[in-house]
Amino acid sequence: MITRKRLAAGVCALVATFATGILPAVDTAPAYAAARPDGQSAEKPAPKVDLVLDVSGSMRTADIDGKSRMAAAKQAFNEVLDAVPPEVQLGIRTLGANYPGEDRKVGCKDTRALYPVGPLDRTEAKTAVATLAPTGWTPIGPALQGAAQDLKGGDATRRIVLITDGEDTCQPLDPCEVARDIAAQGLHLTIDTLGLIPDAKTREQLTCIAEATGGTYTSVQHTDQLSGKVKQLVDRAADPVAVPVATSGTASCQDAPQLKPGLYTDREKFAEHRAYKVDVLPGQELRASVSVGVDRQTNPDYGVLLRAVTAHGREIVRGSEAGDGRTDLISTGLRYPKAPADDSADKSTPESVCLQVSNSFSAPPSVKTDPGLPVELAIDVVNGPDSASDVASFGLGRGWWLLGALALTGLVAGLVWGWVSRWRIAVWRTR
Repeated sequence: MITRKRLAAGVCALVATFATGILPAVDTAPAYAAARPDGQSAEKPAPKVDLVLDVSGSMRTADIDGKSRMAAAKQAFNEVLDAVPPEVQLGIRTLGANYPGEDRKVGCKDTRALYPVGPLDRTEAKTAVATLAPTGWTPIGPALQGAAQDLKGGDATRRIVLITDGEDTCQPLDPCEVARDIAAQGLHLTIDTLGLIPDAKTREQLTCIAEATGGTYTSVQHTDQLSGKVKQLVDRAADPVAVPVATSGTASCQDAPQLKPGLYTDREKFAEHRAYKVDVLPGQELRASVSVGVDRQTNPDYGVLLRAVTAHGREIVRGSEAGDGRTDLISTGLRYPKAPADDSADKSTPESVCLQVSNSFSAPPSVKTDPGLPVELAIDVVNGPDSASDVASFGLGRGWWLLGALALTGLVAGLVWGWVSRWRIAVWRTR
């Protein structure tokens, strides 16, 4: 009887221990508010959107819901203009709307701001759109350059929405290279593309333009699909998002830029190493991740490496990821909990941790490697684990509770099976 009571008490204690570990700990880390140094709330700048519409001769084709592509675009624009959020500054730029001749040099400069980016006057914008008629060439590259200039200035979210029914006719100015150059300027500008009844070449070009800046590509077959997608993109510009900060890593840790918790963008050449520094106080945990965008054709067998290194060059921890097929993004991350300081140590002196980002990409000879690949670095510094209920202290990630539950289940099943076996043997002996 005493043995059974002790076994029961042990099982109850074990269950209580695991229950305590499974319950989430109260997060005592301070919340970070978006505020200016003077303590006042920072006003979010008005997001900017530039709608770039193809008005080339091919827009006369009548294959969208029984009407011409131009008519479908006008109807969609009217619906979009009625639904633009009041905080969004919107503009409209055209390409191929004015020059009807055959002079290629003149036709490839045919882009202009139909309605300037700013507070929206719906009546004025609709009137401007109503005057458009399919006319000339398809200078997508120059139109993107012009739209980027339309959106320059300030720290607002910027988005270009390109609507076209064909590929650029003004080569050798490659619109995909133009998009990469725009991304390399660190303007935090996203280009979304919509293809009206696109063919294979148009889809390929518009996809490349969108991927170069982290935008989206959509194939459009119907008027309501066009208006719905443009509304969605305009609304997305108005949504609060974390805007990455442009930075420039260095080849060595000594002169690396000092980063605070946040989201950062950079460009890294093929097979290059770039370094950044982050301060970590005793008792804090550094959490970092890096994503490298593959915005052009690359050779198979590639990888990305993120290392945390001390000021003396000793590696603390690393994260890595590799692949051997086509991908649009490859990511990895790491966590470094710095031990709390003892009573004799200075708890206010941070450790300068160097984050090294490396990649092993290579490209075929025909592919341009400049500018480099887009890199996004996310950094956070939080209070380190200080109790057994913190999942980070187990080193098992989010699935540790499942392992604990399985272990507990196995222990209880073993105790029950042992007790049943002993009872059966005792009954057999009495017989």
